[in-house]
Amino acid sequence: MYSLRSGVRHGGEAIDRREAPPPPKEAAAEKVDGSSQELRLPAEIDWDRLDKWRFFVLGAGLFSAVSTALYPAVVLKTRLQVAPAPPPPAHAASGAGAGLPPSAAAAATAILRREGPLAFYRGFATSLAGTGNPCPASRYRGGLDAFRKIVASDGLCGLYRGFGMSILTYAPSNAVWWATYSLSQKTIWSGIGCYLCEYGVGVQEIDAGEGDSSLQPGYKTVMVVQGVSAAMAGGAAALVTMPLDTIKTRMQVMDGEGEPITVGRTVRRLIKEGGWGACYRGLGPRWASMSLSATTMITTYEFLKRLSAKEHEGGLA
Repeated sequence: MYSLRSGVRHGGEAIDRREAPPPPKEAAAEKVDGSSQELRLPAEIDWDRLDKWRFFVLGAGLFSAVSTALYPAVVLKTRLQVAPAPPPPAHAASGAGAGLPPSAAAAATAILRREGPLAFYRGFATSLAGTGNPCPASRYRGGLDAFRKIVASDGLCGLYRGFGMSILTYAPSNAVWWATYSLSQKTIWSGIGCYLCEYGVGVQEIDAGEGDSSLQPGYKTVMVVQGVSAAMAGGAAALVTMPLDTIKTRMQVMDGEGEPITVGRTVRRLIKEGGWGACYRGLGPRWASMSLSATTMITTYEFLKRLSAKEHEGGLA
């Protein structure tokens, strides 16, 4: 359990409440001179306090439900990233070209109209077993068919196409995510910690012993802060690593037309199609997907730990 006088401790770092804006004078006048209270964050539920069977069973169900809800955004992002450049107006009017509109909303409408709602779940079964991108074309009839065709045409190396770019994408993405998540929590707690103590909103008073008392945020308050911080972290990671993700996705799912698929060739082709702005195709869906995914994953994980705690220690208050 984290605690300190006149401050909030989170993640091993102290946040000085004196940096927060001062409360209204009338609220400060109600405080006894020379008194101070601690704001203690609830103790983490460690591994030893978890019912492992309940944790794994409930976790599989909850996280599968989260993946199901967010998968359409992943499909939309991928389709926008690998879509060819929009045809000229004359060709578009005649129906030539099968490209998608550049905006996410128009592209989603086009996919729904042309292919139906199930198109947003193409490749979903395969994604549950790994982290691959949904193929935008209908050349594969399921994961096994894709496996056979890829191995037949490119060998086993075809299954690792874009692996290097995946590492270059995920490494900075995770670095940006965790740095932003930690900074966001610190900023939020330093901003609201003072007011939580002064007004007692979302906190409960606990006996600290020897006549002292401290304030502890409720688990719901903590989960809200964690969820908002995760959304900020997901959005920041999506924005910073979007060009890398676009290059990686195109290397994984597009044909080489008889030539080796390299990073340089993929970048040149991408810039030729739409300039440097093409590297940010699908930013909206990816930003929304990563923000919502981070928020739901963090809050679901914390909720899962409380559900799986032995004898429901601590409750959900």
